[in-house]
Amino acid sequence: MLDYFIPDVYAQSIYTINYKKLKKNGIKCLLFDLDNTIAPYKVTEPDQKVKELIARLEADFKVIIVSNSGKNRLRPFKEKLNVDVAFSSKKPLKTKYKKILSLYKFKIDEVACIGDQLLTDILGANRMGFTSILVNRVAKYEMFPTRVNRFIEKRILNKLAKKNILVSGVYYD
Repeated sequence: MLDYFIPDVYAQSIYTINYKKLKKNGIKCLLFDLDNTIAPYKVTEPDQKVKELIARLEADFKVIIVSNSGKNRLRPFKEKLNVDVAFSSKKPLKTKYKKILSLYKFKIDEVACIGDQLLTDILGANRMGFTSILVNRVAKYEMFPTRVNRFIEKRILNKLAKKNILVSGVYYD
């Protein structure tokens, strides 16, 4: 059961991920979470650093933002980053992931999911068989449902840390 919560890669942030290695390993599509992965929840549009990263990544990957947030939350990121988005995704359920695979014709081993939460991003990616990449959250503020998830996540992280499987701040790729 705990295996579903173990990311394939653990990076400090979206800026420290080894994207060259992902490309070398056959990854063609990057599914980014939005809130506290790309930007803090209260930030309404991407900053320059995010814009530059996404622009660079688009040379090698199809970049899609997959979020449990609604359409209005994702709209400015879609427009300013010029990327596709999947809103109200209900991660960790498989529905939107399957739709993305079908729509863009990617194979399971060509997709990597990047996010800050074990219970949504990593669990969803691992259930699909995608490469899962955990990053640290970019801000402390979170909505109530996320705070509930963090409480559960903390217990899972403690179990994984005791087994020396996933230790906070010990990054790997």
